[in-house]
Amino acid sequence: MIKVVVHGALGKVGREVVNAVCRDPETKLVGAVDINIKNDFLLLPDDAGRVPLSSDLESIISAQKPDVLVDFSLAKAVLPAVRTAAKKKVHVVSGTTGLTQKDFDEIDRLAKENGIGAILASNFALGAVVMMHLSKIAARYFDYAEIIELHHHLKADAPSGTALNTARAMTETRGKPFLIPSEKDSSMRSRGEQVGGVALHSVRLPGLMAHQEVLFGIAGQTLSIRHDTISRECYMPGVLLAVKRVGNFKGLVSGLGTLLGLD
Repeated sequence: MIKVVVHGALGKVGREVVNAVCRDPETKLVGAVDINIKNDFLLLPDDAGRVPLSSDLESIISAQKPDVLVDFSLAKAVLPAVRTAAKKKVHVVSGTTGLTQKDFDEIDRLAKENGIGAILASNFALGAVVMMHLSKIAARYFDYAEIIELHHHLKADAPSGTALNTARAMTETRGKPFLIPSEKDSSMRSRGEQVGGVALHSVRLPGLMAHQEVLFGIAGQTLSIRHDTISRECYMPGVLLAVKRVGNFKGLVSGLGTLLGLD
């Protein structure tokens, strides 16, 4: 049985993680952490009891001794959480976006120094991972590409981590930047953020969940690869896969591609 603490447990995705961990026969929720606490306990789904709830991650880890910390919080909270978990030899699975390369480098160092695994993914939806993989394949054959990503209006960062990672992976696979359609307007202000020649367009509206479309163009044809999230449940198979596999690694693993055999 894998013992899990959820960091950001009262958030929308955090609540889904709590439910998923409680209902999987191979995992057990032993504690929860959130900054917006009103009680010192969290009621489990299906009247299955309760677990300690605190705003102090270190105290929860010390008391509950989890195997894995699952983090869905804020970018500014990730590094402090990883530092605390690493010190206690607790593996980390995080879906929080907005981290910098410097953040990733420190997390990798902390994980290796403390002999733990850390799986960080911008998207835990298995369909989104496959979308990114197919986009890398297509990148070899098309000279032009753009990404439209659409999310709910409360999403904190733009472009999304998934869009940024998709564009970077496409450019790396291609081995050179994509062509830019026009350079007449040097500012290109209406063309979205450029990553390796790929224009990233962000849409933020209530009513949306998480959606991404990768558009490729070449003479006489286009190719579209799209993924749509219908509910936050879609992330849970990926989260649980990471929770069960993170102990097999030492250091940072970026994305679920390695776990799915795609990388």
